Amino acid sequence: MRAFSWVFLALAIWGAVHPMYWFVTWFSENGWQLGPMVEAWNVNAATAGLVWDLTIAAIALTVWVVFEAVRARFWWGLVAIPATFCIGVSCGLPLYLFLRFRLLSK
Repeated sequence: MRAFSWVFLALAIWGAVHPMYWFVTWFSENGWQLGPMVEAWNVNAATAGLVWDLTIAAIALTVWVVFEAVRARFWWGLVAIPATFCIGVSCGLPLYLFLRFRLLSK
């Protein structure tokens, strides 16, 4: 089980690097302001739907992480919250699962 947790770490790294590549590419082409990116996220119904999908997933993950931190005193799991909101769910969720599997396999 301990070796399996490394799969989640690899996914967390991929979930940080791959989306960040696209964000940096976009910012390089359109300027380094957040406002135009937020506008781009809501340019049509499909992108707005994805934004809301990821926002709700990020909130659900945050609630779960906070609950587990309080219930199990798993404070390291709180690292997943800034990873989720600063990078994305694609990094925060697998990072949390990596940390959680490492705790369970001790």
